[in-house]
Amino acid sequence: MSKKPTKHDKPARDDVYDAGGKVDADAIVAALQHAREEGLEGEDDEQMRRVRFELQHDLDKRLDKYLTDRISFLSRTQLQKLIDDGEVKVNSRPAKASTKLNKGDVVEVVVPAPPAKDIQPEDIPLEVMYEDDHIIVVNKQPDIIVHPARNENKGTMLGALAWHLKYKSSGGLSAVGKELARPGVVHRLDRDTSGCIVFAKSDEAHWKLGHQFEHRRVDKRYLAVVHGLVEPDGFVIDLPLGPHPSREKGYREKYVVRHDELGKESVTIVRVRERYVMGSERANERTSERGDDVPPSSLRHAVTASLSSPGWSAPELPKTANLQRTHTNLHEADTTGFSLVELELKTGRTHQIRVHLSHNLWPIVGDDMYGGKALGISQGSPAAKSAKTTKNATSEAKSKSTPAASSPLALIPYPNPDSPVPNTTPLITRQALHAALLSFDHPITGERVTFTAPLRGDMATLVATLRARSNGGEQVVAPGATVDTTKI
Repeated sequence: MSKKPTKHDKPARDDVYDAGGKVDADAIVAALQHAREEGLEGEDDEQMRRVRFELQHDLDKRLDKYLTDRISFLSRTQLQKLIDDGEVKVNSRPAKASTKLNKGDVVEVVVPAPPAKDIQPEDIPLEVMYEDDHIIVVNKQPDIIVHPARNENKGTMLGALAWHLKYKSSGGLSAVGKELARPGVVHRLDRDTSGCIVFAKSDEAHWKLGHQFEHRRVDKRYLAVVHGLVEPDGFVIDLPLGPHPSREKGYREKYVVRHDELGKESVTIVRVRERYVMGSERANERTSERGDDVPPSSLRHAVTASLSSPGWSAPELPKTANLQRTHTNLHEADTTGFSLVELELKTGRTHQIRVHLSHNLWPIVGDDMYGGKALGISQGSPAAKSAKTTKNATSEAKSKSTPAASSPLALIPYPNPDSPVPNTTPLITRQALHAALLSFDHPITGERVTFTAPLRGDMATLVATLRARSNGGEQVVAPGATVDTTKI
């Protein structure tokens, strides 16, 4: 196949372009296969995925639209994220999606590996909450990605859905997004986030659901267990988010609060549902006294460390966390006080909930990327045995009967479980974040439908243990809250 540059741009290499000057997805896959055969892994294969264009004429076109023409197997949204992540440079400098291109500009892109387009059915359990001829709603389990991604073409929710529709139900997923290996995918949840997610089975349903998500007519509510006693009962976090400034390994996946041109509007409404003060004595002695404006240094250090990197200093973290003086050692505030919060998203930025909460010194339990810590309980105690056997504590009555009130909670440092803490049983080691409620207009009937997903095993056990350890916890009635915490 002849590899010729177009009249508008001049590729630096000829082996990854088709006759029209577009990036050839099959050629990228072949280059990666060659890299693996040569023993090049991780960052070393970036060179195999790097493409370069030199513009021969002025173009009245934005960078993201230009790349949509050159890299047709990626959507414009995917390319915008690629630009936000710093994987696209114009004249050797990071660029914005809106950057206008001119004659002589050199555009370099580290292209992600194209996923396999054919979804193979896989016998993976699914908790189907609702299904008809047009949509299917699932209570997603943690530790599973929604659709194929680079180097992860198996073990996805789409594989599980393909199996379900072939052997247990009927129909198929919509063809929308099939060319990107995302048939039926209307929205996504992070790998370790559990809860409500809807998929489209027909093209009409897909387009209409997508329109509702785009125009913010979908009500999405999340529940998270965070370190610290969150106050006030309800408030708005309005802080712009963007990619971490460092592109070093371990930081390029992170997002931070940014007040520059790369920061995008991000709004999260936080409503406290329950607070837990560990230890029955401390729980009974909880008063309305507020601590000063200085957060615990250990928690500040943990969060700052998660946001900073060599060569870059994290901005001063806000000093607005009002921590209760119900303990004698402020350095242990993150292990003696916890909160269950309901979160309503007004925007849908990557890692939005996780970054907003950690930036305000309330990292999500188990979210090691943003300063949260895994939790465990001492082995041999009644609570430890309960944690091993309890898989779905869904009622407050059951949580109060859990014999965890007399057992200590312990932080389990990462990595985990390869480096387990002696005499400690893990309680939760993933981010304690759950998509609890999803409400939208049925794309065909127009009827408003609402789905509430019960907490999954480890997070249900975590909430049950915290309730028991704090004499049931402090119940909060926050205006605007919609999740019924007695049924989750």
